[in-house]
Amino acid sequence: MYWLFCLIFCLCSLGVKAKSISISEEEMSLIGKKIFINECAGKVENLTSWNVGTDFASLGIGHFIWYPSGKEGPFDEKFPSFLIFLEHRGIELPAWLRDPSDRDCPWKSRKEFMQDLQGLAMRSLRELLIDTIALQVEFIVEGLQAVLPKILESASNPNHIRRQFFRVAESPMGFYALTDYVNFKGEGVLRSERYNGEGWGLLQVLELMSELNSNEAVREFVKCAERVLARRVENAPKEQVWLPGWRNRLRTYISDL
Repeated sequence: MYWLFCLIFCLCSLGVKAKSISISEEEMSLIGKKIFINECAGKVENLTSWNVGTDFASLGIGHFIWYPSGKEGPFDEKFPSFLIFLEHRGIELPAWLRDPSDRDCPWKSRKEFMQDLQGLAMRSLRELLIDTIALQVEFIVEGLQAVLPKILESASNPNHIRRQFFRVAESPMGFYALTDYVNFKGEGVLRSERYNGEGWGLLQVLELMSELNSNEAVREFVKCAERVLARRVENAPKEQVWLPGWRNRLRTYISDL
């Protein structure tokens, strides 16, 4: 069955008419497959992860961040919002996740998390994530509807940002590029996500883009993202080890063009 997933970007509060973009079932599936490979290497066992050197769990195809109780990191926590999204879609959560007032990550450290990989709670969590992969794609894609107004409000030149956003979104592979980059490196609006005052999110990439031929929008997006991430490493040299992998991920945005 063929259907269109329609996103409506409501910008009325910014003095701009709403604009809609339709995405086909095929495009949604492609976005999901690529993000699953990017974040989890396409492996089901990686749907429940806790990376070395971090203080949070990374869950689902988008590796949604989930902090333990008492932890407040600089990165945007997505997993509790995903649970709410599932409830709105009529998905029954495991009993231990149903209390909306008690949804902090129950594992306090990576060591505790890894020791419990075959525990009852972890197994029920993994089953939930396996059963809701299609909904995880929708959650990630729908998130762009909230992202655009946020980055416009934070931008010094919102008209430029809006033009560049839609240049990319309306290009082949463009919606994948926008969706994956936000999931990968964030929106760029949080002050906590800065090194030496410079961010690395979607806002910063769009700021670097120019008014070039719309047919080259995704290629330009990739070049600007490479510059933004190189700047991040200049401000945090210890992250140099990650840069080649980040660049490889960016190039998946243009591999099918």
